[in-house]
Amino acid sequence: MRFLDFFIKPLEFIGKHLKALIFLLVVVLIFMPEREAKVDDANVARINLYGAIFQSDAFLGELELLEKNPHLKGILLVIDSPGGALAPSVEISEAIKRVNSKIPVVAYAQGAMASGSYLAGMWADSIVANRGAMLGSIGVIVNGVDISELAKKLGITTQTIKAGVYKEAGTFMRAWNKEEEGMLKDLVKEQYWAFVEEVANARKLDIAEEPNFAQGRILSAKNALELGLVDKVGSIYEAQMLLFQKANILEPKWLEKEKDKLEVYLEKIFGEQISNGIQNGILKGLEQFSKVQ
Repeated sequence: MRFLDFFIKPLEFIGKHLKALIFLLVVVLIFMPEREAKVDDANVARINLYGAIFQSDAFLGELELLEKNPHLKGILLVIDSPGGALAPSVEISEAIKRVNSKIPVVAYAQGAMASGSYLAGMWADSIVANRGAMLGSIGVIVNGVDISELAKKLGITTQTIKAGVYKEAGTFMRAWNKEEEGMLKDLVKEQYWAFVEEVANARKLDIAEEPNFAQGRILSAKNALELGLVDKVGSIYEAQMLLFQKANILEPKWLEKEKDKLEVYLEKIFGEQISNGIQNGILKGLEQFSKVQ
């Protein structure tokens, strides 16, 4: 029996702790150090802003690493995003503005550069748009639904105790009253004009042209160029050439990072931004777990 135990015990342990072992394996694969190719020789880097913008941590973390690299002379920002939440878009916009004050950042609108993603990239030194790209959508929206009739049919009623006239603004259990709707309109209007003014400042536009370049208009690359929202309509190759010119790079050497297989797999399934968010979420979870322990 002792001889058989030599084989049986490890199998019992694996069977009992299989989920934990798989989790640890995933963590090791995700957070194992990434090897960078010729870091000391690289003088230009690319960073992507893909997908809807719901959080900024992953992007800002990657951008900060590039910002701290003393060898980099320029950054290519590739954007294909329909926009997203206002707050993370503002954070990314401010970070791009800061980095661009140190080294040139050229933005390339690969597919969509609209709403929050236009806000995020508009402070780049230059913007080159793919001729098939959709741009603009400079506006602000607050959505809501009124499910009171459905709730009534289901026999659902609500009970609310509140302090403050506007505390229940945006509720979906009844129609908004005039005070709530007025407050939300004022808020949207304030954010809209802040957005418009920021675009006008970043792109050196006459704010009197706001009806043409803003108002939530979705623009083709050609129209965006005519209105001054982009600097050039062209390919990613032309965006790279413009970056090399702006950064005075004669012999471009791209900063590349080798990604492990799991990271590549996650990006193929979820996209780069969500994949990075998953990894950051696991990291934060481990931090919390270590604190509890």
